[in-house]
Amino acid sequence: MSRPDEPRVNREINSSSIRLIDQNGNMLGVVSVAEGLSLAERAGLDLVEVSPTASPPVCKILDYGKYRYELQKKAHEARKKQKVVVVKELKLRPMIDKHDLEIKIRNTIAFLEEGDKVRITLKFRGREADHSEIGMKVITQVQTSLADHAKIEHTPRIEGKQISMMVGPK
Repeated sequence: MSRPDEPRVNREINSSSIRLIDQNGNMLGVVSVAEGLSLAERAGLDLVEVSPTASPPVCKILDYGKYRYELQKKAHEARKKQKVVVVKELKLRPMIDKHDLEIKIRNTIAFLEEGDKVRITLKFRGREADHSEIGMKVITQVQTSLADHAKIEHTPRIEGKQISMMVGPK
């Protein structure tokens, strides 16, 4: 018995008539399931229901093992081509040095070019939070530096003792 996500094969096909395609891709027309099964047996292949929702269902004479292998290969290729979006994090401090900030911005641009999103967080320690304008100045500097490379997904906002924002590739 086949699983619900797999096509019905040979005797599992429970329709009275089917639209049949032979192993060479030629349309043979609407025939009974018994006739389709006998043609498949003579060819030494299987009768596979390729379109169960059609009226009547479309069946094809082919090697089922080879057909499943081809479907698995296509699914594997599709998974390989999918890009998983990764969220990288850039951590800053309010008193960061100019050169250190430039290096962090360069790394952020590299992440964005790879297609990743970047969460930028600036953390305050102790009484630094009393001077949040210094932190906002650093975040604004990062924002202007990334303007050509990123789109801002979440604007900078103060959350307790940190300021965070999210950027994604353009």
